[in-house]
Amino acid sequence: MDIQTIKQRFGIIGNTAGLNRAIEVAVQVAPTDLSVLVTGESGVGKEIFPQIIHQFSSRKHGKYIAVNCGAIPEGTIDSELFGHEKGAFTGALADRKGYFQEADGGTIFLDEIGELPLSTQVRLLRVLETGEFIKVGSSQVIKTNVRVIAATNVNIPKAIDEGKFREDLYYRLNTVPIAIPALRERPDDIVLLFRKFARDFAEKYRMPPVRLADDARTALVNFRWPGNIRQLKNITEQISIIEQEREITAEALSPYLPFEGGTNLPALFSRQDENKSFANEREILYKVLFDMKNDMNDLKKLVLDLMENRDAPISGDQAQIIRNLYDTADGNYVAKDSAPNPIHITSVDKDNIQDTEEFVEESLSLADKEIELIKKALEKHRGKRKYAAQELGISERTLYRKIKEYDIKG
Repeated sequence: MDIQTIKQRFGIIGNTAGLNRAIEVAVQVAPTDLSVLVTGESGVGKEIFPQIIHQFSSRKHGKYIAVNCGAIPEGTIDSELFGHEKGAFTGALADRKGYFQEADGGTIFLDEIGELPLSTQVRLLRVLETGEFIKVGSSQVIKTNVRVIAATNVNIPKAIDEGKFREDLYYRLNTVPIAIPALRERPDDIVLLFRKFARDFAEKYRMPPVRLADDARTALVNFRWPGNIRQLKNITEQISIIEQEREITAEALSPYLPFEGGTNLPALFSRQDENKSFANEREILYKVLFDMKNDMNDLKKLVLDLMENRDAPISGDQAQIIRNLYDTADGNYVAKDSAPNPIHITSVDKDNIQDTEEFVEESLSLADKEIELIKKALEKHRGKRKYAAQELGISERTLYRKIKEYDIKG
């Protein structure tokens, strides 16, 4: 079957060399059982190529299951992929087959593979290497004969360097790579795609199709298309519905390209962000501990100075420093309105001065420290949570959650 026939069958528009090469590789690798990794930016149409591979393989009569790994919560993704036993976790009221068991003899497409947790990556690697997996909450090994095709818009080598993706899994998935070019790398295809979408929406909404004037065609080709084909399709639909004139000029097109020269893609969610709040809170605790250590060093230095000048009474400033250090160091509070009493050192053995430490038993619970810090921040800023959150180095949302979690009043 030639490339044009394949394009018509799967609705692929374009004649760019990079696109044609990707289709050729997909057809060539289809009869094998090799793992394939499809890469490309979001919106380039990566989901079409696993379908091509499946339909031209010996598994075409088996099941084809597409799974968006980024859309499944981390706590349930193992259950979704590999299944679970009854009672394996709260809410597991019955046995459940996972996608790998359901797709036995067929093909499974793992989209956004870069979002898989590391623990799930280990399980997936075992399936790829041995064809075996274990359900959540079970000890029985299950065999499966599934072809895995993965896709991602993440820079996997960079993710490997950052410790977010397993290198051995990458090489196992990347047996045959297929790279899909971005729309800005296919300038000759942009107008073809616009015409195709315009005809589709004209038929859908029962109106004449929109046409591009020469200046609009130039503007469309010169736009960088950060959202690729998905963005072009959405803009074509907007123009088809909103514009009264069927011939679109560059001036009419301009309002639909508001982010030219930049990017309007939504920020990608990474599960690593879930731990940032805790990391910030932990850094606050470390800072407090270091400040306490510095205060103790200041206290030791002050005491040594007093020993060397034992006949001189303690000044008011020195007494205030001692009160502050006691407040932060060991919890022995001095009344703020009490007058400092003169202290005289009668004798001191300078050769026998030792650096001593007092060990005070205290709670090492992070939760207790968090509560203490939150209360101090709220008290300092008179209950204004916005400024308290800034003082703590966390978001207002995290602060609200902590206040509710610990039932902090005020």
